[in-house]
Amino acid sequence: MNKNIVNYIQENRDEILASWIEKMKEKSDERALRVVSDQVFVGTSREFIELVISNMNDHENYNEKLNDFAEKTVRLAWPLSFVQDGLRVFVQIVFEGMQEKGIINNDNQMDIIFDFDNWISPLRNELVNMYSTTWERTVSLQKIALQELSAPLIPVFEGISVMPLVGTIDTERAKQIMENLLNGVVKHRSEVVLIDITGVPVVDTMVAHHIIQAADAVRLVGAKCMLVGIRPEIAQTIVNLGIDLNQFTTKNTLKKGIEAALELTNKKIVNLEE
Repeated sequence: MNKNIVNYIQENRDEILASWIEKMKEKSDERALRVVSDQVFVGTSREFIELVISNMNDHENYNEKLNDFAEKTVRLAWPLSFVQDGLRVFVQIVFEGMQEKGIINNDNQMDIIFDFDNWISPLRNELVNMYSTTWERTVSLQKIALQELSAPLIPVFEGISVMPLVGTIDTERAKQIMENLLNGVVKHRSEVVLIDITGVPVVDTMVAHHIIQAADAVRLVGAKCMLVGIRPEIAQTIVNLGIDLNQFTTKNTLKKGIEAALELTNKKIVNLEE
């Protein structure tokens, strides 16, 4: 690494940071700024500059710092283009500052440009790779979490579980519902499962088919299935489509469904006298 570059950056670190923050605020779109406070933006910007500098003289801890920074920028929803622009602006600020102080002249300009390129290109590639890897991992974890939360089986009493469904049910989600349902029935030793469709906006033939399949699967593992939350408009749609739900016990509310489930499991709720 060119000693002139290293010495200039270390001696002018604060000025470089202040100039970098000012230029990046001018260049950045709202996505990079609206989700964080000025304090967080300045702190993360300082961390970015420190990361770039550490690449010059602290290779031992560099990868760990790079990984931490990539995770932070992903959490802050900073676009990769913003991070890449930041690296370019940093080089521009350093290069122009060195020119103003006469460190770069006609005799050594090409050599320093070559040194800059040898330093920045690997850093840019590593930053892009780490950022992309972190983003993919984050999206994957979010997808798994959303899938798990999209169809939970919740034990409410001993032997009684509820699966509340919210939103549109497509084929992929139906598979997740089936998997969660069967695993949950076995795990919680459920005798009665209530599938609550209060939050399902539309029940068409495909949705009804998925629900019937789920009910059949529940019966195969030794539990009873009940469909609750049937609103009047959903009931009318089911009738108009000619969907047969005779194999279900159906209730219009979750409360009535739980009351029926308690009867099926020989339980009841009693008020204690004071």
